[in-house]
Amino acid sequence: MTQGLQKTALHLFSTLASAALALAMWAAWLGWDQHRDTQPDGTTTGPYAAWQVIGLILTLLPPVYWAASRHYTAAAVLGPTVGLTVAAYYDWSDDSSGLFIIGVGMVMLGTLVVTATASAVIASVTRDERPTRA
Repeated sequence: MTQGLQKTALHLFSTLASAALALAMWAAWLGWDQHRDTQPDGTTTGPYAAWQVIGLILTLLPPVYWAASRHYTAAAVLGPTVGLTVAAYYDWSDDSSGLFIIGVGMVMLGTLVVTATASAVIASVTRDERPTRA
């Protein structure tokens, strides 16, 4: 296998693995909580608590850091974006009002912006420590 093809395969695998991990982390942190909580004053909240969303974000930071520090931009940005977008679509698609697609779009855009920004910062402050070939 040539060096270029090997590098492309590694980037593709990293992107797919990152997307699968994001989807699995959505299921682990948010997928099990499907009911809204009714407060004593009659208002409803949920279905997710803040700690669940924070846990999801903190769980996804290490793989984004790993990919961005190795300059695998697609894996760092597109992987989590695709994974969380697919998970949100699957999780929310039973909404009869049809407004779930707005939430899915917000998840997609928010994830894209945050991972792109984080990846740019991480890639700029980390160096590739691997030796170069002469």
